[in-house]
Amino acid sequence: MIDLTLDGQPVRVPAGTTVFDAARMNGINIPTLCHLQYQTPVGVCRLCVVDTGARVLAASCVRPAEPGMKVVTNSEKVLAARKTLLELLMSDHPSPCARQQNSGDCELETLAKAAGASQPRFAKRTVARGKDDSSLAIAVDHDACILCDRCIRGCDEIKNNFVLGRMGKGYSAGIAFDLNSPMGDSTCISCGECMVSCPTGALTNKSVVGTAIAAGPDAQGFEAEALLQIPVFKGVSGTFLELNRGAIVKRRFRKGEIICREGEFGSTAFYILEGQAKVSISTPIAHVKTQGGTKGFFKRLTSTLVAREEDKREEEARDRTIPIDASVDLAYGNPVAELGPGDLFGEMTCMNFYPRSATVIAESEVVAFEMLRNVLDIMLKNKTFRAQLDQTYRRRALENHLRGVPMFADLSPEFIGHLKESVELQRFAPGQAIVQQGAPADSFYLVRIGFVKVSENYPGGELVLAYLSRGDYFGEIGLLGGGVRTATCTALDHVELVRISGGDFRDMVARFPGVRTGLEAIAAERHAANQQRMQMAHNVPIDQFLSQGLMEAQSLLILDLQNCTRCDACVNACADAHDGVTRLVRDGLRFDQYLVATSCRQCRDPLCMVGCPVGSIRRRNSLEVIIEDWCIGCGLCAQNCPYGNINLHPFEVIVEDSERSGRKKAAIRQKATSCDLCTHLKEPSCVYACPHDAAHRVDPRTFFADMLGQGFTK
Repeated sequence: MIDLTLDGQPVRVPAGTTVFDAARMNGINIPTLCHLQYQTPVGVCRLCVVDTGARVLAASCVRPAEPGMKVVTNSEKVLAARKTLLELLMSDHPSPCARQQNSGDCELETLAKAAGASQPRFAKRTVARGKDDSSLAIAVDHDACILCDRCIRGCDEIKNNFVLGRMGKGYSAGIAFDLNSPMGDSTCISCGECMVSCPTGALTNKSVVGTAIAAGPDAQGFEAEALLQIPVFKGVSGTFLELNRGAIVKRRFRKGEIICREGEFGSTAFYILEGQAKVSISTPIAHVKTQGGTKGFFKRLTSTLVAREEDKREEEARDRTIPIDASVDLAYGNPVAELGPGDLFGEMTCMNFYPRSATVIAESEVVAFEMLRNVLDIMLKNKTFRAQLDQTYRRRALENHLRGVPMFADLSPEFIGHLKESVELQRFAPGQAIVQQGAPADSFYLVRIGFVKVSENYPGGELVLAYLSRGDYFGEIGLLGGGVRTATCTALDHVELVRISGGDFRDMVARFPGVRTGLEAIAAERHAANQQRMQMAHNVPIDQFLSQGLMEAQSLLILDLQNCTRCDACVNACADAHDGVTRLVRDGLRFDQYLVATSCRQCRDPLCMVGCPVGSIRRRNSLEVIIEDWCIGCGLCAQNCPYGNINLHPFEVIVEDSERSGRKKAAIRQKATSCDLCTHLKEPSCVYACPHDAAHRVDPRTFFADMLGQGFTK
C-alpha cells in the first residue's frame, strides 16, 4: 500500500494503482473520453489531466500513483486545460451527432455542455471525413470520431476480433476496418462491441426496416435472447438480432414437402438443424438441337432436346458435375444429393437474389432456419458459423469440386487429403479485385460461390473475357507461364474462392503429368486467344469498336439501310425456321449506313452469363457463348441480355407426377436458346429471305476495317 494526497485528502491505495483509479476509489470524479474500466488505458484524449506538481499536467489514467504524491484534480489550471481540449474536440465534431439526436447521451457533448464549451472558439473542420453505410447493422460517421481508440480496444481486447485499427497520421488520421475496407466488406462480425464502446455518434445502431419474412403456420419467430443460446449465433450482436427480429424464423417441413423449387426467385437462405433433405434438378439433361425438317420455299428447322450421348459436342465433354447453390454439387449422370444438419443452401439466392438452382424436398421431418440477407451476411462473418461451414465444405464438397475439373480427376487420395487441409477459403465483396493484370502470379483459384469477371485491359478500353461461376478456375496461365497475371479478375457479387498456393500447385503438376498436360493445353488455348485479341487491338482503334460493342463478335447480322425496305421478311423467316420463336429483332446499333440487328453476337460484356444459378451458360476461349445441356430454364440469361438475343424455347417432356406416386405426366419445360446461324442450311434464313440484298452475315473485324481506315491481317 502507498499513501498520497488527492485534492488535500490523504488516501491509501495498492501499489501500481493509477491516479485515475485512486480518485475513483475515493469518490473523486475525473472526466475522460478514451478510458473504460475494462480496457487498457492509453491516455490519448488527455481529458483526465491532473496536476501532480510536475512541470506539465499528467494524464491520470496512465500515471501511476507514487508515495507522498500530491494530486490536484480541479484547479483553475486543470479545468482551463480540460475546457480547451473539449473546445478542440467539439470543433471537429458534428453537433448534435447521431447518438445525441437518438438518445441524448453523447459523452463528448455532455462534458462540453457542463464545461461551457458547446460553442468552441476554434474554426470547424472544412473537409468532411465521410460516412460508411455499408454495414447492415452499424452506421459509421467518421466526422463524429474523436480518435479515442475505445472501439479498437473493444474489438481487440474484449472480443479478440482484431478488425479495427488506426489509419493515417495527423489531420488525416482515422479509424479503419481491416486494410481500410468499408465496414460491410470487412471481416467485422457486427458483434456490437465497438458501438457499445464508442462515446460519440461515430458508431451507432442502424435501424433496419422491411426485414420480416412472410409468416406462416410453420414459421416460429425468435427473441434475441433465445437465438444467442444457439451455438451458431455465439458472438452475434444481440442488439442487431433484436433490430432484425423478423428476419429469421424456424420452419418445420413434413416428409415429402417441397422447401424450394428450381428456377423460382427468392431472397432467403436455409440452414438445416434437423432431418434430411434431397436436392435435385428436374430439368431434362439435354441441349437444344436445331435440324432440318420439311422442304418448301424455306427449309423449316425443328428444335428438339437431344441427350449428350446422341449429339456429342466437344465443348460439353469436360463437365462431370453440375454446380448448385448448396454445399454439394450434383453428379451429371444422376443430379441428386443429400443435405443434412449443418448444411446451408440458397446462399447465392439470398445474397444476390438469383433464381433457385435446384429443388429441395424434405426426406424426413426437417427443421431449418430461414433467414434474409441481413442476418446471413452477419452469420457468414461469425467465426463460429464460418468455421462450421468451412469444415463441412472441406469434408463433403471439396474433393468433388476438385475432381469436377477434368484434369484433376487423377489426383491421388493422399494429395486430395493434403489439399483439404492446406487450401485457403477466401471471401470477396462485390467489385473487389482478386488478382490484377500484370501482378505476380502466386496462387491458383477454384470458384466456390458467386461470379468472377475476367477482363483484359487494352489501349482504349477493357474487354470482358468471361464470367466464371462455381466449378470454374483461373490462375493457371500465370503459374505455368512467365509468373505474371495476364488478366484482371474481379468479384462481380458475393464470391468465395478456394485458393491453392503456388507451392502446392507446382507440386501437383510435378507429381501428376496428366494434370500438367491438361492445364497446359487450356493455358495454350487461352494464351493464343489473348494474342489474337492483342493483335486486333493493335490493328484497330479499340475504343471505336468497344463503343459499338463490335470488337469480339464472331458474326454480325447487318442490314444495309440504303437497300432495306423494312418489310420484316428476315424476322418472319427466322421465326418460321425456329418453331415460331424468332431469334432476330430488326433493331439495334447503327454504324454508318448499316444497322447491326438484334441477334446474338457474343457481346464484349456478356451479361447473359451473370447469375446463372447452375452455371449452364459460359464462354469458350473463342468468345463463343455456349448454353450447356443442364439449363433449368429460369430465364435469367434472357432477362439480362440487353439486346433480347436469348429466348426461352418450350418443350413437352414426361416427368414424375408429384401428386400420384409412381405415375408420370406431360409437362412443359423451357430451355434457353440463342441464334445458331441456321447451321444446317447453306446460309441463314434471315439472309436468304431478304428480297433486297440488304441482310448480310459478316465478320465485323474485316467488314468494318476499311471504314475505320485500318487494315486487318486476313
